[in-house]
Amino acid sequence: MSALARTTSRPRRRTEAAAGRGILSPFDWHRPRTATGWRLMHLVLFAGLVGFGAIPLVWMLRASISEPIDLVNRPLSLIPQPAVWENISTAWSVLDIGHYLANTVILVLGSWVVQLLVSATAGFALSVIRPWYGRYVYGAFLLTLFVPGTVTLIALYLTVLDLPLLGFGIADTPWAVWLPAGANAFTILLVKQFFDEIPRELFEAAQVDGAGWFTIFWRIVLPMSKPILAVVSLLSIMTAWKEFLWPLIVLTDPESQPLAVALPRLAQATNPAYLISGLLIASIPPILLFLVFQRSIVRGIGFTGLKG
Repeated sequence: MSALARTTSRPRRRTEAAAGRGILSPFDWHRPRTATGWRLMHLVLFAGLVGFGAIPLVWMLRASISEPIDLVNRPLSLIPQPAVWENISTAWSVLDIGHYLANTVILVLGSWVVQLLVSATAGFALSVIRPWYGRYVYGAFLLTLFVPGTVTLIALYLTVLDLPLLGFGIADTPWAVWLPAGANAFTILLVKQFFDEIPRELFEAAQVDGAGWFTIFWRIVLPMSKPILAVVSLLSIMTAWKEFLWPLIVLTDPESQPLAVALPRLAQATNPAYLISGLLIASIPPILLFLVFQRSIVRGIGFTGLKG
């Protein structure tokens, strides 16, 4: 067989093998009606999911550029009459969205750094170092997944007001939002699961060469962990960006509150279109973040086994 024939036959074999692993058999895929109907169903489902997910965003855009009377009289219409694009710029200046957006970015970045640091180091300790008490710590992390966050809210707030053994509180400071973000058992277990898949022969060879745990963590584990770090980063950023209850409790100063907390407070004395414009502006950064890093995120989810 020539090289060209071998090259063209490989994609065909891979396609047939992939088809054999699905619901339809390779024989069914060779039937034009079955293959066409299956692909058409996929296309319809994909279009339906995209349309269903885009409806809230489209309505948000419509409401943000509408007059209040038009929004009340025709709330389900997707085309405003008339379209007032100035609402977005006016909301930015009137509601001081830039200030609260900067507060949100500061809180999100701090929460991301703390959660990434805690998840990576804790996962490394449980998966690679494996101390004798690691199984008990691992069990404690699992138990916290079954406890609703509202149950520990009062205890966490009292801790923030008066840190144990330190004698001072961190309420009304960014640390009150940053430090609790690191106590996320789910991301710690995700990182541990990923580290478990790294061959231990690499660690043993590094130890034979005289490398310590920090060198192994910094030069071997972290460079191989970009996919899972991308997943943890997305989860931490998305959670911190939309967090409402905890910043509302620990940040009593209105000037230090994030956008998610400030907008409901400002909504009591402002144009509804301006409020929705603020919601639209707050929704844009997470969407752009996901679109930019979606390839790394999907790859990381595949490594962790979340795809099922």
